[in-house]
Amino acid sequence: MDVADLPGVPSWLPEHLQSAGIEELYPPQAEAVEAGVTRGRNLVASIPTASGKTLIAQLAMLSAITGPDQREGPGTSERERSDTRTADPEEASDPDGTALGGTALYIVPLRALASEKQAEFEQFEQYGLDVGVSTGNYESDGGWLADKDIVVATSEKVDSLVRNDAPWLSDLACVVSDEVHLVDDAERGPTLEVTLAKLRRINPDMQTVALSATIGNADALAEWLDAELVDSDWRPISLKKGVHYGQALHLEDGDQRELRVRNNEKQTAAIVRDTLSDDGSTLVFVNSRRNAEAAAGRLANVTREALTGEEREQLAEVASEIRDVSDTETSDDLADAVADGAAFHHAGLASGHRELVEDAFRDRLLKVVSATPTLAAGVNTPSRRVVVRDWRRYDGTAGGMQPLSVLEVHQMMGRAGRPGLDPYGEAIIPASSHDELDELFERYVWADPEPVRSKLAAEPALRTHLLATVASGFARSREGLLEFLERTLYANQTDESGRLERVVDEVLGYLQRNDFLERDGDELSATSLGHTVSRLYLDPMSAAEIIDGLRSGTPATANAADASGDEQTEAPAGFTTASDLATEDETGGEVKEPTAMGLYHLVSRTPDMYELYLRSGDSEEYSEIAFEREDEFLGRMPSEFEDDRFEDWLAALKTARLLEDWASEVDEDTITERYGVGPGDIRGKVEGAQWLLGAAESLASELGLDAAPAIRKARTRVEHGVREELVDLAGVRGVGRKRARRLFDAGIGNRADLRDADKSVVLAALRGREKTAENVLENAGHRDPSMDDVEPSDDVEYERSDDSGGRSEPEEDEDQASLGDF
Repeated sequence: MDVADLPGVPSWLPEHLQSAGIEELYPPQAEAVEAGVTRGRNLVASIPTASGKTLIAQLAMLSAITGPDQREGPGTSERERSDTRTADPEEASDPDGTALGGTALYIVPLRALASEKQAEFEQFEQYGLDVGVSTGNYESDGGWLADKDIVVATSEKVDSLVRNDAPWLSDLACVVSDEVHLVDDAERGPTLEVTLAKLRRINPDMQTVALSATIGNADALAEWLDAELVDSDWRPISLKKGVHYGQALHLEDGDQRELRVRNNEKQTAAIVRDTLSDDGSTLVFVNSRRNAEAAAGRLANVTREALTGEEREQLAEVASEIRDVSDTETSDDLADAVADGAAFHHAGLASGHRELVEDAFRDRLLKVVSATPTLAAGVNTPSRRVVVRDWRRYDGTAGGMQPLSVLEVHQMMGRAGRPGLDPYGEAIIPASSHDELDELFERYVWADPEPVRSKLAAEPALRTHLLATVASGFARSREGLLEFLERTLYANQTDESGRLERVVDEVLGYLQRNDFLERDGDELSATSLGHTVSRLYLDPMSAAEIIDGLRSGTPATANAADASGDEQTEAPAGFTTASDLATEDETGGEVKEPTAMGLYHLVSRTPDMYELYLRSGDSEEYSEIAFEREDEFLGRMPSEFEDDRFEDWLAALKTARLLEDWASEVDEDTITERYGVGPGDIRGKVEGAQWLLGAAESLASELGLDAAPAIRKARTRVEHGVREELVDLAGVRGVGRKRARRLFDAGIGNRADLRDADKSVVLAALRGREKTAENVLENAGHRDPSMDDVEPSDDVEYERSDDSGGRSEPEEDEDQASLGDF
């Protein structure tokens, strides 16, 4: 189909596509148009990577937010939404005269993918459309998004918008769910499934477009969403799958090609070397962070010899930028590999690291990237060849290594071949024996992906979503809940009679016992506490644990009415209940203010915080710490003979110690080495603690407990990574943990001191950096922040920021790593 013949799209779109070199649609795209994607029809597109899913989404969104008078071709009458559009097109039009009708929402599974899609969609802002992205702050209704035409958000953010009753959601004209096959994921799938069901209930006439990898039951998704189905295996360039064994590459079509492995050479290195001989790049998937880093170090020995002088210079610049992201051994190891044309990529890296690696790989500067499967989850990083080196992964529930699913391996393989850059793509799995060669062909190369299955009917998922469904008014009775759940994929798929009802009844009982829900006859309603828990986006079990911990260590205010009544919350199995605890005030003693460590440990033992693993030798070390600091814990410490509970307690303690170190200004490099984590892990733990401590503060206020000031202090310390004396100073925008310490050591103790400070002292404390000093003083409210004719004070010891001794100002402060930069 020629783009000039597209029906129902804005008048400017065909010419825009042509200017980008798109004259004709790919076959799956044309099939989607014929199925009505530009005329408001629901659609599931199950097609391979790089086959044009994003353009299908753009066609749907742009046609949906274009007013009826701009529709071209058949189907206009099917999508009239007069309640969301003005009668006069001129009153609802952009500067180019495109009449607008409603908002398009694009749901992604990852924050990184949200940023990538926002950048893609911003190309349409020249036509008067406004694009926004939102991935955090789960307590907000995102009111600022109401004026956006296209909104990109994660499924968790959209779920929180529904809970907080964002009014603009009722104006949605189209919702696109990217990577919808992730409804099969036990962690994130239920949120996506419930969120789509709620959005469709809010907007019965809304167009729903779901983009999926090639899966075994795309028709089930289409049936659930009342959608047309485009199910295709077409790719713009061919993908050849095969297995390497011995000295040959065995391809799925029966072809064999020599690919020799030299003496003492690993198979993966041989494949990378062979790919480089044809000027190609390689993406290697491994099963752990440690393996990714080790593989990159080894493969750098292969890529180093293939670099041109110009590439070496460019890679040296990228390596320098990588070192500036964070001052850690991980950063140094990555920079060393990048300088030689190789890199690793995993979730433990800072976001700045990942972006630099992805950009350099797309620009063909990096010749090989070894990655964990996170890189296969949607981020656009194709290569000539993909090597699935590790097709088994450790599974704690199974107690050992287990094969990856066909769907996951095929997702990795789909990264092979870059349209417009590569003549073909190849996906290779190395085999260590002839038997394994046969097994890999049967298991992956010739196999079809598994069907996706809903994971909604598990108690942890329903615990959160049932409370939110009642609190947000989607259901007001048990029958209403079951009726709503009939709209989910689970209801479409299940053949287990009565299972959903049994789980629902168990969860409702738990929520009632913990005073999150109350029942009046057949009617269900959320309590004030339940509304708070839902609004805070907390797992009710996390809320119960936090409440019990706070009650164990802090008294209620004398005149506060306990919002939850007299009955204590019931903690889940394996946790201490409030009735087990005797607080100091109940026994006549003085109740102490909770310590930062006590609060960090409390939030670290909730289901919403991923605890650090206990490594060999950790149990003994953290057992000692636990007994030494037992009086700081909020809640009764389990006995060391309660094996599982005690081990969980220690894992939470290890996590809390990381947070305490960060809030005590311990160097980032020391933290990464001490706890065996990456810079991105620190970021994740700190963000999680900020959110959970903010929730704990709200719960303390709701219940009339005196802990709120202590919680606020602990939260601010972990947010900025500073000791207590720097909390006020670090809160000035542009200061951060390291600058705050230098300013404090120069005699500037708080925001008020900074506002009235001697500018020469500030300049010296900030290492002679004029622009930085001006910005900091301006943010603090200094009456004259200009650094013109100001010399650094001789009373403050400092090291100039440049080697020449001059006053030049680098654009970025390599010494000022901020958590926001991760």
